[in-house]
Amino acid sequence: MGGWGAKDIPGQRGRVAVVTGANSGLGLVTARELARGGARVVLACRSETRGREAAERIAAEVPAAEVEFARLDLGDLASVREFADSFSYDRLDLLVNNAGVMALPYGTTADGFETQFGVNHLGHFALTGLLFPVIAKTPGARIVTVSSMVHALSDIDLDDLDSGKGPYRKWIAYGRSKSANLLFTHELARRLSAAGSDVVAATAHPGYASTNLQTAGPRLEGRRRAERLMEIGNRVFAQSAEAGALPSLYAATAPGVRPDTFVGPSFAMWRGSPSTSWRAGRTRDDTRAELLWAASERLTGVTYEGLEG
Repeated sequence: MGGWGAKDIPGQRGRVAVVTGANSGLGLVTARELARGGARVVLACRSETRGREAAERIAAEVPAAEVEFARLDLGDLASVREFADSFSYDRLDLLVNNAGVMALPYGTTADGFETQFGVNHLGHFALTGLLFPVIAKTPGARIVTVSSMVHALSDIDLDDLDSGKGPYRKWIAYGRSKSANLLFTHELARRLSAAGSDVVAATAHPGYASTNLQTAGPRLEGRRRAERLMEIGNRVFAQSAEAGALPSLYAATAPGVRPDTFVGPSFAMWRGSPSTSWRAGRTRDDTRAELLWAASERLTGVTYEGLEG
């Protein structure tokens, strides 16, 4: 994978992609580069204003781009269902589950789930399942879910998926949600293989990339000093969003990506060109992955057609 960059993305003409959280940061870069390659890209964003602005920005940078906005709030399962119901294409080659929140103060989604687990995992679990019938019939389709190196911080707690027991620790909750992303993909890849499907499910992480994720939590808490420190850290230590998006783009488009691959920056999981990344061994635990899947089905009411067991 050494030296792989956006210039190496294979032609995407005729392909349809959905990128969640495509209005800024990694999602915007991912959507732009897929569109540059010729894919028709749906920008799945919560904010209509920011989503349409992102579509206009991509069109200005890539005049031939075929992009469109569609509203999606991953913190509201009704919105997820509405998005899936309104998806009008007869194929879906690439689903990039990119959107996420990080280290926010305690809150809940519209459905009552702890925000980080609800948005980062359950929203994407539901979205992928609802779109799966069209994904399954698309030859060579891929599902890429963006996790984080912070998954190493904490495992899921199957008895407390909502982080409701004991004091709320926002970074532990974030780590759990990112571990859930990896366990979800592990179980999805297993089920796809058992069903004889050629759909590839993989994960990626950006290392330390400069996006608005780092400053969102301190801003919500009114901690201006912490927000400022995060801004300085982004400028001094982080790689750009363009570089941070490369692992997602590699996982989505590069030839030969294997099921359940975890792609990240090559240098210490921090920065550099895409490479197979270290992951905690527990994120390949078949039993825990299956139990999380069952709990996710129960909590969202979404099952995967053709992948029932």
